[in-house]
Amino acid sequence: MALQMPCVGLLFMHRLVRISTCSLLSVRCRREMRALSTGSVSCKEDEGDRSESSTQSDTRLSSRQALLSRRRRPLSPLERISSLLPQDALSSEVRQLREQNQQDPEGDADAQVSVTHPTQGGRGPEAIPRQDDSDTVELNASGALQEENRQGSAPLPGESWLTFGELLVAEHRKKGQVEFRKMFQLQAGAKLHSNWGIIPHNDIAGQPAGRILKTHLGFSILIRRAYLEDYVLYMKRGPAIAYPKDAATMLMMMDVSEGDCVLESGSGSGAMSLFLSRAVGSKGSVLSVEVREDHYRRAVQNYKRWRTSWSLRRGEEWPDNVQFHNADLGSASSLLAGRGFHAVALDLISPHLVLPTVIPHLHHGAVCAVYLANITQVIDLLEGIRCLALPLLCERIVDVPIRDWLVAPALRKDGSYCIRKAPILDEDQREEGESDKEMTTRGDPAFGSVPYIARPHPEQLSHTGQM
Repeated sequence: MALQMPCVGLLFMHRLVRISTCSLLSVRCRREMRALSTGSVSCKEDEGDRSESSTQSDTRLSSRQALLSRRRRPLSPLERISSLLPQDALSSEVRQLREQNQQDPEGDADAQVSVTHPTQGGRGPEAIPRQDDSDTVELNASGALQEENRQGSAPLPGESWLTFGELLVAEHRKKGQVEFRKMFQLQAGAKLHSNWGIIPHNDIAGQPAGRILKTHLGFSILIRRAYLEDYVLYMKRGPAIAYPKDAATMLMMMDVSEGDCVLESGSGSGAMSLFLSRAVGSKGSVLSVEVREDHYRRAVQNYKRWRTSWSLRRGEEWPDNVQFHNADLGSASSLLAGRGFHAVALDLISPHLVLPTVIPHLHHGAVCAVYLANITQVIDLLEGIRCLALPLLCERIVDVPIRDWLVAPALRKDGSYCIRKAPILDEDQREEGESDKEMTTRGDPAFGSVPYIARPHPEQLSHTGQM
């Protein structure tokens, strides 16, 4: 009998990461300028009292920097179309509007821009590169990005600062999307290189996790510890891995808990071995078998590297509960002799060939989860079970899709927040609404007054496998 589950709608899950905040007062500022120069910008209205030499030194900019420092107003559709037409074909209203727009940039010609270059020692104000007006940065009262004093706050119980040898992840986000992500090992004297600049590893050591540091080009980079999900995605691979979303589903299928004994065939790069190691804990054990020697060595190296980073991070050893063997499971009866398993995880091209060897050592009622790349392999597996008359029941065949979403507050062209507009019934309420709007837009908008835009992420994870 087949039972249908009722539709329960969508379930949205969030992962929030705490970042290190500054010990001093910091405010959330939004850039109102469309572009910034490659230095600190200061506008001066009256320079009559200054000498001509100081004025020339302050306004020494290249042609490219001068173009970047200008504030460009976005063109309306009427202005874009009228700019393509000849002057004679335009009406008097459009010509008057074009003359006004041409006179607006001239009114800002008095604004002068001064650039302060950083010194070789890294001290002094750093250059701020051009960024979009929709990005936000944390600024202190003087408008510069603050750096938290390492001795200003003590770690919480069970917390430790970043130390050499740990595996870290560097991220750079723009408009809420990750443009750069890299996993690296913190080493003394090394440097983190990227297209967004360089950060010395010595400046990262001793900082709290979730710290935002600036590169020599002025870009903000988030430095945090690598999760197990990050590690299996960015570690060195031999074959393809079981992706975290699929590994989590397989763990739920097998109902693996602490103290279980699990058999894995197809170690690959060691991704599933790490997830099983964490699930069974120090009281359990995992037997991982790999037929290829190069894949076997890669899995062992990845497993040891994660254990080393974990011991530096937590101050305690990761459970050494995985036994790797380079053998063919189909002919390794002696390896399984006298052992019983609470669950079995298979990641093989032809898993039905090893099932006759595995089933005698699987507990009654236990689950064997198989990870396959395409539906053709699923058909071969079911056909092999039927022909061999194995005492197995196929409970379900699933594919786990994950859809990322983009959710962000609605912004105007000038970078300010949009405000919800309530329906207005009469003139008195309209005047009250306008006054409330003025009070709200002066500071931060009140809770629930900012509309949000939600849509699926344009880049979605494609198919990875069936289970």
